[in-house]
Amino acid sequence: MSLQDNTSLQLPKENPEAKDFLPLLGTDHVELYVGNAKQAAYYYMAAWGFQPLAYAGLETGLKDRVSYVVQQNKIRLVLTSPLKSGGEINRHIEAHGDGVKAIALWVDDAAKSFRETTKRGAKSYFEPKTLADEHGKVTLSGIHTYGETVHIFVERGSFKGAFLPGFRKWEPFYKPQDVGLKYIDHMVGNVG
Repeated sequence: MSLQDNTSLQLPKENPEAKDFLPLLGTDHVELYVGNAKQAAYYYMAAWGFQPLAYAGLETGLKDRVSYVVQQNKIRLVLTSPLKSGGEINRHIEAHGDGVKAIALWVDDAAKSFRETTKRGAKSYFEPKTLADEHGKVTLSGIHTYGETVHIFVERGSFKGAFLPGFRKWEPFYKPQDVGLKYIDHMVGNVG
């Protein structure tokens, strides 16, 4: 067969399963359950140059937990502690110590991401829900992954607030210089 004569060359038909059913725009944030969220936030700021970003707790209407959000370039960490005994956060900390609970992935459509993953066998962590405040709205959904870690799909759309609805900007006096961390390039999940 010559290069000019490609009439016998059959190209494979496009496989619809080969298309990316879950296009990811990046890592939105990583949430860690910790014993003392404020102390952990100051540690990440002092040791690793993270900047304060947002806060949610009693003052913003949460009665069961407090979360501090720190950021450095494209890396956002949410440090969450329980405000009362019992519950999922306490149980997770008692079993594992301080550690990652949720890996949040930035997507264009959180409901579609949920549907596409659960129809392929992912177990639901929570169905799509929309949170809104004066800064706009965010749609979230979640699936179980490995161990007790979950993936949250985050659709930000036109949200203009500090982090998520229900969070307010956190502006402590202490704001260290960043150390040059840019983004999360991969994550590893260790399972038994």
